[in-house]
Amino acid sequence: MKRLPYISIALVVAGLSSCYYDKADLIYPQPTTCDTAAVTYTSTVVPILNASCNACHGGTAAAGAGIKLYTYAGVKPWVDNGRLLNSLLHNGQASPMPKGGAKLDACTINKVGAWIRKGSLNN
Repeated sequence: MKRLPYISIALVVAGLSSCYYDKADLIYPQPTTCDTAAVTYTSTVVPILNASCNACHGGTAAAGAGIKLYTYAGVKPWVDNGRLLNSLLHNGQASPMPKGGAKLDACTINKVGAWIRKGSLNN
């Protein structure tokens, strides 16, 4: 009768070690790729600015410290002086944006950076 606890423990250990979950992609999702090959101002940057910046920096918004990002002409000076990308990177080179909000995801920042590296064209 003294062997009963040892047998019970052995059965529990054997039972638990035999579990197998065949959905590794659900447990360990693979990182998605960030396509920056076809970034343009109109199709890539404008939607990012509209979603993340222009609530404060668009139109007649008063909260944007006079920085207007709702037109290409308004965006370009901030691209040229480096403050647009640095503010998104939260790297201490410019005021981190969005103000009071979370840093944008890496892919979104990479898309803006790719557009800038490609010459920040009005396309």
